[in-house]
Amino acid sequence: MVAVILFFAVGILLGHALRHRSKIIALADSLTMWTIYLLLFVLGLSVGVNRQILQHIGSLGFQAAVLAAAAIVGSVLASQLVRLALERPVDEE
Repeated sequence: MVAVILFFAVGILLGHALRHRSKIIALADSLTMWTIYLLLFVLGLSVGVNRQILQHIGSLGFQAAVLAAAAIVGSVLASQLVRLALERPVDEE
């Protein structure tokens, strides 16, 4: 957990220091999306090789599918709200 917080903090500091470099921002955006794709692929791979999950996937039921879909929709909406909040110009004093 300490490593996660440390990496996050270092990322924040680097992001703040490099925030005016548009090429770095574009690269970070692209890397973020490709990292998410890679994580989803590895998660699918993990599910695919787990026989127990595959054997019971039919009995997981409608409720699990609704919960997963709601989590995805909620995450997308929350990230969009944060993005919109961060993109608003801040009044300078």
